[in-house]
Amino acid sequence: MRERGEFHPGHPLGCHRRRVPDRVVFEHVIAALVHGSGYERIASTQCSDATIRRRLTEWAHLRVAHRLHELAAAAYDMMIGLELSDLAVDGAITKAPCGGDKAGPSPVDRRKGGLKRSTLTEATGIPLGLVSAPANRHDSPLLAPTLATLDQIGALPEQVTVHLDRGYDNKPTRQVLTDHGFDAKIAKRGVPAPVQAGNRWPVERTHAWMNGYGKLRRCTDRQAAIVDFYLYLAAALVTVRALIREARTHYRWDNRPTTRRLR
Repeated sequence: MRERGEFHPGHPLGCHRRRVPDRVVFEHVIAALVHGSGYERIASTQCSDATIRRRLTEWAHLRVAHRLHELAAAAYDMMIGLELSDLAVDGAITKAPCGGDKAGPSPVDRRKGGLKRSTLTEATGIPLGLVSAPANRHDSPLLAPTLATLDQIGALPEQVTVHLDRGYDNKPTRQVLTDHGFDAKIAKRGVPAPVQAGNRWPVERTHAWMNGYGKLRRCTDRQAAIVDFYLYLAAALVTVRALIREARTHYRWDNRPTTRRLR
């Protein structure tokens, strides 16, 4: 993408209101992601709410957050190493009170507007791919598009085991895993969950990490592209935090944090 100049190139006099720097807008977008507040509350004298919306729509359609997540995952793989022999997939339902392209009646919130995200993680909980859908979609049909996000990761180990909860205990799920050449470790229906927890807990912990962002807990955006933008932006931040947390015990740098708890 060619970077636009300080002034709009189509202005007849060559001068116009200056374009707000991308860094300033991005700081406001991060504030919206963390706090979940409306853009009118996030806006400041440096950046209006209209500018945030316009730039956010532009970045969402350019898949900027997807690319940022790819770079974060690649950096983690290079410095720490992704453990791809064990994968986990699970869905989480959050609120979407304003409706929109990815909103649907929530089965766990009296059919209020809700959003479901299907998340794929590696063995330690690093998010590898996400798929958004209405809250009333079952987890099982979302498995195939969620596993399709592995195409951006690259080569996988010869033996890969996918850990799933009992909501995936059906023939279509096993067929999808067979088509990908993956082994399946699926919790059985009717058996208490703690007895067969397996290695599914990292993806559930990742959902908890991502629910720490206000925009994901209560999404008020209606466009599908913007919803996915925030999901992948949160996944990128989760990956970067995990990278810093793990790298502090392997590498040394001047401002290295001395505690595992990052602020």
